Amino acid sequence: MSAILMVTGVVAGGVGRHVEQLTRSLVGLGHTVLVACPDVVASHFGLVEAGAQHVALEVGSRPSPHRDRRSTAVLREAMREVDVVHAHGVRAGALATMARDGERPGLVVTLHNAAPEGRLAAVVHRGLERMACRGADLVLGVSADLVADAWERGAADVALAVVPAVRATPQQDRGQVREALGLADSTLLVVAVGRLAPQKGFDRLLDALVAAGTTSDDALVAIAGDGPQAQALQRRIDRAGLPVRLLGHRSDVPDLLAAADVAVSAARWEGQPVWLQEALSVGLPIVATDVGGTEQVLDGAAVLVPADNPDALGAALTALLVDEGLRDDLRARALARAAVLPTEEDAAQAALEAYRRAVSAAAVRDVD
Repeated sequence: MSAILMVTGVVAGGVGRHVEQLTRSLVGLGHTVLVACPDVVASHFGLVEAGAQHVALEVGSRPSPHRDRRSTAVLREAMREVDVVHAHGVRAGALATMARDGERPGLVVTLHNAAPEGRLAAVVHRGLERMACRGADLVLGVSADLVADAWERGAADVALAVVPAVRATPQQDRGQVREALGLADSTLLVVAVGRLAPQKGFDRLLDALVAAGTTSDDALVAIAGDGPQAQALQRRIDRAGLPVRLLGHRSDVPDLLAAADVAVSAARWEGQPVWLQEALSVGLPIVATDVGGTEQVLDGAAVLVPADNPDALGAALTALLVDEGLRDDLRARALARAAVLPTEEDAAQAALEAYRRAVSAAAVRDVD
């Protein structure tokens, strides 16, 4: 490929980092990369600094006829000079489908997220997903359930996306972090990371701690992240007297993970969770709900429990806290798993293969 157009809307950290990593890697391999996205995304993820040519694009969370007409016109113009389009997410995929003239250029759409909570939002998401899947030459899913969804939505060709793993690079030593948290040497530290929103399941984590009877004698559970559920979660923590501290947004997540004894994820859905990749890289024992692409990332290097069973999550967490031998075993497994996760080079080569596959499929359909 000589010229690649990436398309994305307003995205969270994992998707934005993936676009930035792909851009930097592909530019480094000699390809021209244009990224059509909102200004805030280009700025936040340093896409121009990564080597991209930025195409300003309006993308909302829901369809809007006037705005979408402007956006498809922008995309249609940008597509004239590229060999392949790679859209990230259902909104970007649907816009790219509408903007493409005929069957060219080739179109790859990556599905990064499952349908959101809420009936209306889920209906809109599925409609956009269907449009993107049927319009793409190749659909990539970041987890096996998204791959299955793409087939069900009518995609012509589907594959599992290769996303590079993120490694934690701690800047402080364990003692400094624990001292800042006011922890005694004997207190075990459990860390959870994520936006305080329903998908991340922190309410389920509190349910699990209540079910297990976890107290401050067992551990401190520190949650790094902010979001709309912060006040409700804090009220529950205070009422139940749970050993949980909401830390808010933290820029030192790698330090927290390196200082922790256990990581816990109670998510209702995850694609390829970045923070659990970071936890693996520092050899952190993990207990997590078996949802989305979590098992795909952890692959035997964690204790997995059903998503809808707080009792099982609480019991698994308790088992890790009381069994140092189990924690040692999981530390070794975590480091071994981290060593074989995909690199940025792996992801770039997989993307180029996906682009060749899409361009070839588009050319065949164009001839037909």
